[in-house]
Amino acid sequence: MPYLSAFVVGLLGGVHCIGMCGGIVGALTFGLPEKQQGRLASMPYQLAYNVGRISSYVIAGAIMGGLGLLLTRLMPIYYAQRILLLFAGLFMILLGLYLAGWWMLLNRVEHVGGALWRRIEPLGRKLLPVTTTLQALGVGLVWGWLPCGLVYSMLINAVASGGALEGAGLMLAFAIGTFPNLLIMGALAGAAARLAHSAALRKVAGVTVMLFGLYTIWQAL
Repeated sequence: MPYLSAFVVGLLGGVHCIGMCGGIVGALTFGLPEKQQGRLASMPYQLAYNVGRISSYVIAGAIMGGLGLLLTRLMPIYYAQRILLLFAGLFMILLGLYLAGWWMLLNRVEHVGGALWRRIEPLGRKLLPVTTTLQALGVGLVWGWLPCGLVYSMLINAVASGGALEGAGLMLAFAIGTFPNLLIMGALAGAAARLAHSAALRKVAGVTVMLFGLYTIWQAL
């Protein structure tokens, strides 16, 4: 169930991905050599970007899952698991509010990650403009650390997953959910960005994610 919910959150979070990463995907696509900018010609680069991004998510998930395992050893595991689940469920509800545009508290969480991003972002800049799939993979690895409330919320869930392997698996499921949206955005060079302005779609995604959060809290209790 945690892996399924992570996948669905990634899929529904596409409305946020389009708004936040649509410009990045479009810029990367238009930055390719002219003969590689067609939908089919750019596909190897789009796949490389996303493989790099997903790899970063999995690494971060393993780190957070391992941290969660250490935290469970500071108190009886029965109580530790439930406290972590409650925390994860709360962040899922905050994420739903964030996606729906009702309460943007997670914007502040994104600001916390800004300090790390300022150190990593110059590495990605050195790989531009992209002319090879290996460069595209490197840009994706850097891109995966972009401050994002959606990703950070899932990393909180990774802390409650039970260990490094489970945390990595959770973030992999989430990343696979985000993959179709970002791949389509790359192929359409940003044309899908109009979906990000669909208030109804954002609200449906937000309410669904909040239901997952309530279910997680119910499990804990």
